[in-house]
Amino acid sequence: MKTNSLINEAVKEAKKAFELDEVPVGAIIFDSSTGKIIAKAHNKNISKKDSTAHAEILAIKEACKIKKSHRLDNCDLYVTLEPCAMCAGAISLARIRRLYFGAEDKKSGSVLNGSHVFESNSCHHKPEIYSHINEKECEKLLKEFFAKKR
Repeated sequence: MKTNSLINEAVKEAKKAFELDEVPVGAIIFDSSTGKIIAKAHNKNISKKDSTAHAEILAIKEACKIKKSHRLDNCDLYVTLEPCAMCAGAISLARIRRLYFGAEDKKSGSVLNGSHVFESNSCHHKPEIYSHINEKECEKLLKEFFAKKR
C-alpha cells in the first residue's frame, strides 16, 4: 500500500472521532511483513473518560494483541497529528519501525516540536520519521473541529 492511501485510512479514523465529538485524530498500524493494516483507532479520551485513550495508544494496544507481542517490529504507524510525549514514548517502547504523520502540533507535539522525545538520551528506539503527509487535510479537520467548539 502507498503512503497516501495509508494516511487516508488514518484520516477516516479521525473523521469518526470528529463525529463523536472527540478531537479528530486517527491512527493506523501497517504490518510491512504481511502488507496489511492490523490496527485502526481514533481518539476516545472523552467517551472512555481516559486521558490516555489517544488514537496512537489505542492502535498500539490493538496491534500488540494481534501480534501477540509487546514489540511491533516491521510495523509502521500512520497518524493524522504529530504525537505527544506520551504517544512518542509508547511508539519508542513498541519499537515502531516508521512513523508517518500529517499535521504538526506546535503546542503538544513532541517529535518535531516540544520535547523532541526521540532525540532524548533516555529514548531506547527512534523510528524513521516522515512528517507533513497529507498535512492540509489533517489540519483542516482539526481547524473545523475547534472552530465548532468556539
